Amino acid sequence: MSDTVIKVENISKLYRLGEVGTGTISHDLNRWWHKVRGKEDPYLKIGQTNDRTQKGDSDYAWALKDVSFEVKRGEVLGIIGRNGAGKSTLLKILSRVTTPTSGEVKIKGRIASLLEVGTGFNPELTGRDNIYLNGAILGMRKQEINRKFDEIVDFSEVERYIDTPVKRYSSGMYVRLAFAVAAHLEPEILIVDEVLAVGDVQFQKKCMGKMSDVARHGKTILFVSHNMGAVLSLCNKAVWLANGKYFMGGKAREVGDAYLNANTLQSQQRVSLNTVARAGSDGSRAKITAIEWLDGVPLRHGCSVRVRLEIAFQNLTEDLRLGIGFSTIEGIRVVTYDSDANQSGIFSIDTPGTHSFELVIDKLPLNPGFYSIDVGCKSGDDHGLDYLKGAASVEVISGPNTPAHYFGKEAAVRLDGLWKSNSTNKT
Repeated sequence: MSDTVIKVENISKLYRLGEVGTGTISHDLNRWWHKVRGKEDPYLKIGQTNDRTQKGDSDYAWALKDVSFEVKRGEVLGIIGRNGAGKSTLLKILSRVTTPTSGEVKIKGRIASLLEVGTGFNPELTGRDNIYLNGAILGMRKQEINRKFDEIVDFSEVERYIDTPVKRYSSGMYVRLAFAVAAHLEPEILIVDEVLAVGDVQFQKKCMGKMSDVARHGKTILFVSHNMGAVLSLCNKAVWLANGKYFMGGKAREVGDAYLNANTLQSQQRVSLNTVARAGSDGSRAKITAIEWLDGVPLRHGCSVRVRLEIAFQNLTEDLRLGIGFSTIEGIRVVTYDSDANQSGIFSIDTPGTHSFELVIDKLPLNPGFYSIDVGCKSGDDHGLDYLKGAASVEVISGPNTPAHYFGKEAAVRLDGLWKSNSTNKT
């Protein structure tokens, strides 16, 4: 275990659903006596697979079941999986917030954890006091904390409120200070859960930069996030948990691609959008009701694509503009087709009701892969009528003229260009 700082060996965590007690004093005493002797709880029932979508017939559920992996010094490990996969339970065990039902965890080094808003903070104390309290918990001397104090406060951007009790902080301020403390007090191992999502976009970027800096100094980071783009950019290794079990581990890109492909909705030629949540307005004036790929799915790289939007209008609409965007399933927009890119794509609706609009793409530039589709419409430059983010998903496969992949990990878009040679053949 020379370079191994975390070793997880067959850990399981069993939670009882409903009441905690057995129902009788004699059974509770018997359970306690078994625990004192290191024996298994005699009243445990073996729980079913931890699938939140199904109702089980047991009073117990395995949040984790026989999970094993190792983390080397200096690795940045992403832990991914759907909601309820056991990610947060795993981090709580590693942070010693809770203990496993069975199995063993060996950790070498000082751990700083940021699992949820307010972890490790005393709400009655000021921000200043909590910095020193957290530092003491991490085993740091007062002189070390003094040396880092100004840097922590500057990073957190809460200097004005540093002598105010943290119970009066907003959730964003809480997270700013908590992350600043965890990242700056020089832990050997930094554990960060999805809590960073509470902060604003600029602070999230700042945190990602700080974690990258921590990693460059040889520290170990465990990072849980549903933002796959963040996981792939920060982490070099990843572990995929599914229903409380270890499903896959290895290089972050390989595990991430496998996870995304497995959890992407299958392409549908026609997708009804009536019940999809609106990201812009409520669709009361105009509502995008369907998207249809007229030449079928999957789409083919380099080939013609025709796509139809159906929109239900409640009123007459002037200066109508439409847009379809393709994003990677990490959420990164790679190409947008706006109707007002040329004046022929600005429409007027003279009669209420459902109208259809078609987009023709001569040569689809997207490389093979899965893409999320955003659609929207607006009246003029400023009046948004309807907008749906992630309205559908579609697969793109190789076309007849798709070049070989010889640049390693390919970009999402491949564009045509005119190549010329200035060399002269000499014989």
